[in-house]
Amino acid sequence: MSSSEYRDPSGKRLVDYPRPSVAVDTAVLSVPVGGSLSVLQVCDATDGDWRLPGTFVHEGERLASAVLRSLSDKAGVTGLAPTQLHVFDDPARDDRGWVLSVAHLDVVPFAALSSLNPSQARLVPVDTATGMVHGHDDIVAFAVASLRASYAVAPDPRGLLAEPFTMSELRHVHEAVRGERLLPDSFRRAMLPLLVDTGSRAAAGPGKPASRYRRA
Repeated sequence: MSSSEYRDPSGKRLVDYPRPSVAVDTAVLSVPVGGSLSVLQVCDATDGDWRLPGTFVHEGERLASAVLRSLSDKAGVTGLAPTQLHVFDDPARDDRGWVLSVAHLDVVPFAALSSLNPSQARLVPVDTATGMVHGHDDIVAFAVASLRASYAVAPDPRGLLAEPFTMSELRHVHEAVRGERLLPDSFRRAMLPLLVDTGSRAAAGPGKPASRYRRA
């Protein structure tokens, strides 16, 4: 049966129902060297404001393809692998009309975003990435909460830090993601059972060389 022939129990066809536009918006999170948790923003070519990379889904296009297209076209970024985060379906969330946003998330090392064209895309701390259009603030808040929850129970689960790493380096990444200072001794006790000592040592700086670890 074709879509034009199908009718529901009330006698209506699919085309008789109003439908929202479908968009994809992506929160790409990273931690710049020595910086805080940051999100990728792009400059809108028409309005000139900064927002998350996103686009409307084209007819016959898969969501994942639309996400990669928006990252490439609007941010000049390729090689990422965002995953679906949450569907934002408040009919009033977008001032352009009824737009359902399938939000995506990717968390990448800073090196993956180090060659951004500053006139096209930028990384900004999540705490200052506010006032964005089309409900993008809500998407960032949801993405950050999800990421912080994962970092509360595992050592760098999204691989922001290259292995092997010292306990101090690991703690600094967790502090950046979680947005708070962590007690070194308490952090070490929580993380040690989840790590493997590589047997190598980092000799940078004064004092006893620090042990290097990898994720268990």
